[in-house]
Amino acid sequence: MTRTRPLAKTPYRNGGKRILDLGLCTMSLPFVVPLIAILALLVALTGHSPFYTQNRVGQHGRIFKMWKLRSMIHNSDLLLKAHLDENPSAREEWQRAQKLKSDPRITAFGSLLRRTSMDELPQIWNVLRGEMSLVGPRPMLISQEPLYPGQDYYDMRPGISGNWQVSARNDSSFKDRALFDATYNEAMSFPEDIRILKDTFGVVLRAKGQ
Repeated sequence: MTRTRPLAKTPYRNGGKRILDLGLCTMSLPFVVPLIAILALLVALTGHSPFYTQNRVGQHGRIFKMWKLRSMIHNSDLLLKAHLDENPSAREEWQRAQKLKSDPRITAFGSLLRRTSMDELPQIWNVLRGEMSLVGPRPMLISQEPLYPGQDYYDMRPGISGNWQVSARNDSSFKDRALFDATYNEAMSFPEDIRILKDTFGVVLRAKGQ
């Protein structure tokens, strides 16, 4: 997937978006930090360490550690491999979407966190560090890079939310994300980010995450 024309170098793209990220994150800290602390305590009470970090691909291909509240059991990669080996239909779903609608690795409380997207709250730290944005493409795993058919992802900071999350989040293939990323990269603007953030609240309230 190649771009047919260069992207406009707008003030928002070249600095305004970062100012919006810092402003909204800073204002949210008095509310978000206590909420993260409460959720982390609840995760710890289930017998799991509350936070989880994972290497993801950032803007221009830089690798960074993305933070999440833990929603999976320990040794989840081993369980996933065994599950896919034993279930051909699950393997096909994983290869198409890079996720499972019925994932045996997710804990009961983790399922609630994922449905409400509250497991993503610690990524505000990534936004403050400049590794992510409030709105952008969903951060890719390093192993997923060969599966991604576009280049728009690398132009932008990955986002806590984005076009894909508020559109066909649970019904699209992994490759489809490139189309959502390309559309957003072309349309990036203050009104577009406000629209996506507003729609994100609707997704969270309907508990449509996965």
